[in-house]
Amino acid sequence: MNLLSVSGICKQGEAGFILNDITFSQRRLQKIAIAGETGSGKTTLLKIIAGLVQPDTGEILFENKKVIGPLDNMVPGHPGICYLSQDFELPKFLRVEQALEYSNTRAVEEANVLYEVCRINHLLKRKADQLSGGERQRIAIARLLISSPRLLLLDEPFSNLDRLHKNILNSIIQDIGDRLRVSCILISHDPEDILSWAKKIIVMKDGQIVQQGSPEKIYRQPVNEYVAGLFGKYSVIDPKTELFSKLVQTRNTRKRLFVRPEQFKIVYKRSGGLSGKVTRVNFFGSYYETEVECTETVIAVKTETCNFSKGDTVYVSLAKMPTKH
Repeated sequence: MNLLSVSGICKQGEAGFILNDITFSQRRLQKIAIAGETGSGKTTLLKIIAGLVQPDTGEILFENKKVIGPLDNMVPGHPGICYLSQDFELPKFLRVEQALEYSNTRAVEEANVLYEVCRINHLLKRKADQLSGGERQRIAIARLLISSPRLLLLDEPFSNLDRLHKNILNSIIQDIGDRLRVSCILISHDPEDILSWAKKIIVMKDGQIVQQGSPEKIYRQPVNEYVAGLFGKYSVIDPKTELFSKLVQTRNTRKRLFVRPEQFKIVYKRSGGLSGKVTRVNFFGSYYETEVECTETVIAVKTETCNFSKGDTVYVSLAKMPTKH
């Protein structure tokens, strides 16, 4: 049985559809990430799922029961679903432990596990105005979880966090599912935040779902250039170009390819690669990314080592066959 079923959700605004026929499902403890450009309808969708915004048409089922919107509910929201917006607020003059006590429905031992998961034991005696941005984010999440929800909705939880606090929050969100057994849907613009965490990614544009599937499928098999661009660098190989005929050769496709840097390799001349000139070499710690100008386009190639520099002639080949579109 699905934990959550979203069916045919539509919401219209002054300029047209904010959401248009959104349909997907979530199994219990399945980790779902929603990606898309600003204005694609992601936040509105989360608020509708939480029962905070009324859809024009469609239905949300949570644990096989309909989620009631604010027009039919005196107190908007659903007790089993919690939503953390980008603009959350904490009581400024209460200690953290006091703010958490007001919402607590957990036994003492369960609450202690929650504080440990959220990495906030050392913050309980502080007031909200004594916390950093990352600490406030963790308290806000703990404040929602203390009421024992079964589904947590996070709207851009990693925004405005430095690398250190991002890593901490990543670990916390992982533990929310693994240790607290709470399902989660989150929105993020950064592919690094979601590719390694999510089991399912939903990509939205202009209020519609343009692709949904596993992180591997979304990354390696984007349905169009919009999806490809959301998840990192890529090169387009068009079947009408010389680049296509020399690289793809006898492979069974005549459709354009979206190729990630790691799907190329630099080879010896005798291996039959396409010649090109190195225009830039970038070092990213665990790998190099080399830009090679080949006929009509510049190709980015990811390598573990780099024995060439700008101006060198190299030979590029396909390491892995990308999906055709």
